[in-house]
Amino acid sequence: MGLRMDDKMPPLEGGTDWFNSQPLTADYFENAPTLIHFWAVSCHSCKDSLPDVERWVETYGSQGLRLVSVHMPRQESDTNVESVKEAIAEYHIKWPCVVDNWHTITDAYQNKYVPAYYLFDRDGKLRHFQAGEKAAKMVEPVIQRVLSASEEKVPAES
Repeated sequence: MGLRMDDKMPPLEGGTDWFNSQPLTADYFENAPTLIHFWAVSCHSCKDSLPDVERWVETYGSQGLRLVSVHMPRQESDTNVESVKEAIAEYHIKWPCVVDNWHTITDAYQNKYVPAYYLFDRDGKLRHFQAGEKAAKMVEPVIQRVLSASEEKVPAES
C-alpha cells in the first residue's frame, strides 16, 4: 500500500549520491510546499517529462515550491552513477537530485513507478500523487492550488 493523502513526507535519507545539493534534511522542507519527483535514466517518459519539471522549478521555485528529483534505478544499468550524471547534464537538471541505488528512499515512499510525483503541502502532508506517462500534465494544476493555499496560510507582513 502506498502513501495516502495527509501522510507526512518521508525523509530523503539513504541516497547514494547527491547532485546540485548536499543531502537535504527536514529543515530544508519546513513550511515549504514540496514536489518529490522519481525518475530513471532508462525511462523514456521520464526524459520526456524533464522539460516540464525544469519549467516548474523556474516558474514555481520563486513562489516557494521545493523540488527534489530521486533517481530510482529500474534495472542494473541504471545504477551506473556516471550515466545518471551525464543525464543530469544533458537534461539540464539544476535542482537537487539524489541517486537512490539501494531503493531506500523509494521504499520509504512505497513508490513503484517512474515518472512519479508526490506533492506535499507546507505542513509536509501529501496532497497529490501521480505517476505515468501523462502524469506531468495532471500535476501542474495541483501545484498551483497547493501554492495558493500556502499563500493564504502565510501571515501578511506589516
